[in-house]
Amino acid sequence: MKNKPMLNAYPDSVGSRLSDMVSLLKRDEMKDVFGSFYILPSLYHSDLDRGFSVIDYDINEELADRQDLEEIKKLGMDVKLDFILNHASAQSPQFKDLVDRGEESEYKDFFINWNEFWKGYGSMTEEGYIQPEESCLKKMFFRKPGLPILMVQFPDGRKIPYWNTFYQEVHYPTYLGQMDLNVKSEKVWEFYKDTIKKIAGYGTAIVRLDAFAYASKEPGEKNFLNEPGTWDLLEKIRELAEPFHMMLLPEIHAAYEEKIYEKLCHKGYMTYDFFLPGLVIDAIENKRSRFLSAWAKEIIEKDLKVVNMLGCHDGIPLLDLKGILPEEDIENLIHLIVSRGGFVKNLHGEKNMYYQVNAAYFSALGESEEKMLLARALQMFMPGKPQVWYLDLLEGKNDHEAVKRAGFGGHKEINRTNLTREEVESALSKDSVKKQLELIRFRSTFGAFGEGAEISVKESEGTFWIRWENQGCFAELTADFFRGSYEVNHN
Repeated sequence: MKNKPMLNAYPDSVGSRLSDMVSLLKRDEMKDVFGSFYILPSLYHSDLDRGFSVIDYDINEELADRQDLEEIKKLGMDVKLDFILNHASAQSPQFKDLVDRGEESEYKDFFINWNEFWKGYGSMTEEGYIQPEESCLKKMFFRKPGLPILMVQFPDGRKIPYWNTFYQEVHYPTYLGQMDLNVKSEKVWEFYKDTIKKIAGYGTAIVRLDAFAYASKEPGEKNFLNEPGTWDLLEKIRELAEPFHMMLLPEIHAAYEEKIYEKLCHKGYMTYDFFLPGLVIDAIENKRSRFLSAWAKEIIEKDLKVVNMLGCHDGIPLLDLKGILPEEDIENLIHLIVSRGGFVKNLHGEKNMYYQVNAAYFSALGESEEKMLLARALQMFMPGKPQVWYLDLLEGKNDHEAVKRAGFGGHKEINRTNLTREEVESALSKDSVKKQLELIRFRSTFGAFGEGAEISVKESEGTFWIRWENQGCFAELTADFFRGSYEVNHN
């Protein structure tokens, strides 16, 4: 696994097309900064959720073309792309065929017929769907109120319920949403195989498996991280990806105390370090290092293969911190970020089921250039592969106007501002942005950070010290949280 830092952006995060981002990466300021580029899935044809409701995995010609991907590879950068295992768009050719042809469709078992799934485990309602037994529902984890179903009208007028975990809108005869795939269907596995081959054809080195933990389902069992079904699914996907030498990065949010991150690593996968964003804010704002240090030591001692980050296309994860930070401290972090203009993302509207806070990371740090630099220095010295959200790098702020334009459910747009070339030019002229780039370039090019490096961590009440040593050279960071400053030493 290459440890060089990875840029993260939408195809149109800068300018209007991926080619505009490629032009930025060709600038002298960006030379030798990034070794990878994670391009979010609006690169594909999609309709909802800014790319994560995929119609098909062909390149969206309005935003990119194959030449853009070739230019990225010529810059010495590998590519990371998404594969959404759990669902496909209601506008996908498979679902549209189901709606058009009903029982005659070759894709009738491609998606999950709710009533077929729950047959024998519940009772039929007047509305035409099975209400599962309470003993079964207790194990379920639903992302929205009510049962996760979409009533689909067949050509003969019958309405059939299909499993729909995430978004849905009905404008009959048009459906919008993300329809769950039936992983027991041979057609789905043909689709998986063809999609992996297509993604590999784009020159992909890392595949992010989005929503994989929802894909395996069994009546009477959990619908999130169902065991052993989830692990069996991942292993079959790994077998499909092996001939193309692509690394898999399963994406999952779960509390630290559940140790799922550790289980993923022990099974040979990379995993996301969703703990670092909150731990860095905790360290900087509370002027303490013990929780951040404990996590760094655990990564080293257990040899966890992680991709870390500060901000990303989603919110700042806080549910994940349960078990590593005291509950009261997590709540205080939420209140702090919200007081600085962030939005709380809850599940089912319940405050006690916090999931993440939607905010630009720069704004979460009080829009302090010094704090942003300290956070970036910490990220660059943490074990793992650093992933850098473009808006953090350019010190973008909370975009409340974008949230208003997006309307209901548009809270994520607070941290997804599309920047004009002029805005990028202005940001690159800032000393703090230049220093961020220096830190990232240092991590990308200095020999101490290479594979097989020996990493050691020390801490006192308000100081964090971490050292990398490899092939006769070393790099060390000393962060002073009382002063809000850092120092880098290397030979």
